[in-house]
Amino acid sequence: MANQNAVTLHPYFRPHSGKFDEFLSNLSHFVKKTRTEEGCLFYGFTKSDEIIFCREGYRDAEAALAHLENVGEALGEVLKMAEFERLEIHGPANELAKMRDPLSHLPIDWFILCSDEV
Repeated sequence: MANQNAVTLHPYFRPHSGKFDEFLSNLSHFVKKTRTEEGCLFYGFTKSDEIIFCREGYRDAEAALAHLENVGEALGEVLKMAEFERLEIHGPANELAKMRDPLSHLPIDWFILCSDEV
């Protein structure tokens, strides 16, 4: 079975009008920075029409928080050219609990793993 402590982040971005290509060209910076993260399970971007989605998974809450610290400055830069549509964080309750306080300033939809209950 997969790592039951794994946490996935699901950020959705909508580039501003005329900024789509510029936004896309900046994504390689995130990929390069993330390659150095030991706790990253997978990382990459997908797109659907005008929405860019980052597919990312981490070993646990600590690894996810380390990632956010690692890319924080770069994220601030790309948010000058895009709207943060939404952010979902998925994982087991005990891991999500570790993230709630440090990320309390963000509008997050929290999804608690329920596979043990079904």
